[in-house]
Amino acid sequence: MNTVRVTVEQGTLEGELKGSCMIFRGVPYAKAPVGDLRFKAPQAPEAWNGVRKALEFGPICPQIEIKDGFYGKEFYTDPKYPIPAQSEDCLYLNIWAPEKKSAEGYPVAMWIHGGAFDHGFSSEMEFDGAQYAMRDTILVSINYRVGVFGFMALEDLRREDPNRSVGNYGILDQIMALRWIRKNIEKFGGDPERITIFGQSAGAMSVQTLISSPLTRGMIHSAIIQSGGGYANPLIRDVTPEAAYLTGRKIMDLLGVRYVRELRNVPAEKLVSILPDVYKNAGGLVFGPIIDGWVMTEGFQECIDNDHIHDIPYMIGCTRNDISIEPGTDGRKSALFKGCTDFADQRNANSDEPVYVYYFARALPGDDAGAFHSSELWYMFGTLDRCWRPMQRHDFTLSISMLDMWTDFMKKADPGRGWKAYTEENHFIRQLM
Repeated sequence: MNTVRVTVEQGTLEGELKGSCMIFRGVPYAKAPVGDLRFKAPQAPEAWNGVRKALEFGPICPQIEIKDGFYGKEFYTDPKYPIPAQSEDCLYLNIWAPEKKSAEGYPVAMWIHGGAFDHGFSSEMEFDGAQYAMRDTILVSINYRVGVFGFMALEDLRREDPNRSVGNYGILDQIMALRWIRKNIEKFGGDPERITIFGQSAGAMSVQTLISSPLTRGMIHSAIIQSGGGYANPLIRDVTPEAAYLTGRKIMDLLGVRYVRELRNVPAEKLVSILPDVYKNAGGLVFGPIIDGWVMTEGFQECIDNDHIHDIPYMIGCTRNDISIEPGTDGRKSALFKGCTDFADQRNANSDEPVYVYYFARALPGDDAGAFHSSELWYMFGTLDRCWRPMQRHDFTLSISMLDMWTDFMKKADPGRGWKAYTEENHFIRQLM
């Protein structure tokens, strides 16, 4: 293995040099959130002496393993791509960057994984940044706390927080990662003023949270929202601390504990094992961003109505057979897709920054699942060769086109290839099929 070294704020990293791409895996962007730091905002990472190996992906947040069913087969059970060990010490990121430096600095893309805010990780087999680096873009994928670890809400936890924040630890992790990137990405050849955040499903909801938060003002250059954001999106609900406390108290009852100090001593495995009982009669997402007055000061729809979201270029869309879309119906008539076009309409009413809308309609070969929720990930990461499906030449052609459009948007806020912005006069939608 050829290696390469880069020195960041905390010390020197040794990564892999693969062709013309530098890959740094398992880079700590925050202190391990363990012990007394469980259920607290992330802390700055500690420095290290000597050279730190960054050749293996870091541990992932403790979560229920997905081994069965449709998504188990699709993303999580290929032995060629083993899932990292689980640990609360999980706040790591991965970087793919061109070896050759650019005088003006490369654009940077921060990828936020999905998983209903209770599972998922940055090194899933469908994610890879090599194709981005080949297109002169630095890709950074991040872990963040999920489930109870990322979104536990209690009155006592709010009282002990200096900012009166509660239950948004996973989102604060994402913000900490964004800050780390801004501080260090120049060392990898990146431009800290050209950071695009993008994510899918819960990752898209995370993106919408970050572009709605006062804590990230001026830190984000552009954003891509895939199958999980928009205006009046049916997947998104505004959660108050009081509503989140109900879940928190249910968790405490299931664990048989009364105080935060006891909660911090509960084994991580037990915090995962109670999840099926937490989900009973929940009726939707159990965990997610909370309007706590610090990370979020208002609801998503209210933030858009009041023109408080970041005034930056956007790309937004969903898939034909996406989540919440009834089988056999036209996905373009769904509430999910309407949330995307309504988002564009709202932005056009308040901003001159462009919004690009897409509709992914390629029915993937191998079964009758169609363009299912998450299906576009294989294409926009260029990892079709990792998929079990009998991909055709057309699939690889579509993947190349999507990679070019995604990275061109990151470079110049214009995906090109005839893709026009969605405007009041021209409701242009890029069909990907």
